[in-house]
Amino acid sequence: MPSTVLLRQVNLLEGPGLPERRADVLLEGTRLATIGPAAAIGSAAGTTGADPSGAPGSPTQPVVIEASHLWLAPALVDPHSVLDDARLGRAETLASLAEAARAGGYGTVALLPWASPWRDRPEALDLAWPDPLRLLLWGAFSQGGGDQDLAPHAELLAAGACGLACGPALPPLALLERGLRLAEMDDLPVLVPPRDGSLTGQGFVRERVEALRAGLPLDPSLSEILPLQVLLTLAAALPGAPLRLMNLSTAEGVELLRRSPAPPPASVGWWHLVADSGRLDPSAEGWRLVPSLGGPADREALIDALADGTLSAVAVQHEALDPEERLLPLDQRRAGIAGHGMVLPLLWAELVSGRGWSPAQLWQVLCWGPSRFLGLEPPRLAPGREDWILFDPTVAAMSLEGADPSRAANRPDRDGPRGTGRLRAGGIIAPERWSLPGIPSR
Repeated sequence: MPSTVLLRQVNLLEGPGLPERRADVLLEGTRLATIGPAAAIGSAAGTTGADPSGAPGSPTQPVVIEASHLWLAPALVDPHSVLDDARLGRAETLASLAEAARAGGYGTVALLPWASPWRDRPEALDLAWPDPLRLLLWGAFSQGGGDQDLAPHAELLAAGACGLACGPALPPLALLERGLRLAEMDDLPVLVPPRDGSLTGQGFVRERVEALRAGLPLDPSLSEILPLQVLLTLAAALPGAPLRLMNLSTAEGVELLRRSPAPPPASVGWWHLVADSGRLDPSAEGWRLVPSLGGPADREALIDALADGTLSAVAVQHEALDPEERLLPLDQRRAGIAGHGMVLPLLWAELVSGRGWSPAQLWQVLCWGPSRFLGLEPPRLAPGREDWILFDPTVAAMSLEGADPSRAANRPDRDGPRGTGRLRAGGIIAPERWSLPGIPSR
């Protein structure tokens, strides 16, 4: 790859609240060197080094790419995903997850403490990725995820936890309230799912007419509504508690959240925005989830809630299965879906191409909103930064294998929804893997 590249009139998504605009951008390797008018770019390109050859791609003569159809933006942020065994995992390891995140345009991933063993001790928070990728770790709210005793909150946060996270179901109210009143987390977030597993009836598809017709095991909406009411009441009683609601999934839940005078920030899993029990092929991957897959009305309500700000962030909620696990019947295997590499193409197709969202709206729910959800400063484009991606929405999405190098066997298969666009380059991606027009990749 050339050492310098000039993107001519590329579309910029520079940060939250900033207008979309076009500008010339000079890249030096994986670093954003200059953003600005062509004259400033030319001046910067001529002073970045001494290469007397003047050949295209040298510091004095960058390769010029016509980029008016491309979008340059900060890398995406995943507020919560799962990695069971970081080093020896059969379905996914820390290294393979990093490759999947890069390929999907994710520069930041926050891992839940759901692991073997549960990440409930400071010494368990020793995982890291090389720059510019950023790996964040949620600390456990309870010891071993057992919802019996509180984990050592202060020690976990002192060891670098980005916040505290509960398990896949609402913990006992007395334990949750005690942990919040102790307030050892200060203003760092506490992630809680509005889900009561005892009310699901072992169902895994929401109780909607489409699921009834298919004869699938049903999960009533009460399994989300009742714990959500409890959490909203608790949030009103403890207005300073930094609660975050994880993976809202029903139309009733959205309406309850919308009616609340001061609701906590809430996330939604990406698959609930592109699939539902009325449009997913019976043999396709993606039926077995926690929380359960909803019907068409649930999906529409979740999308509307993202558009009006009722929901704050889209999570990947990556939960990898190995090939043997995937062969088990749906009602006998672990729930979950994987697929960092398919999130941006599928949501661009669904929300930007299909519903007229602006690219800035999409970045709000995939990048800036998740950053605030995690209590972080939203990323921005600026000279010197490497946490950027370059997206081309004018081409067809890559194949599953090309878009997502994850080792997980439970990624959306070819019979699922179709995406639009692909990543062309990024500071989080090695330059030899870029696919810029006119520049051969290796």
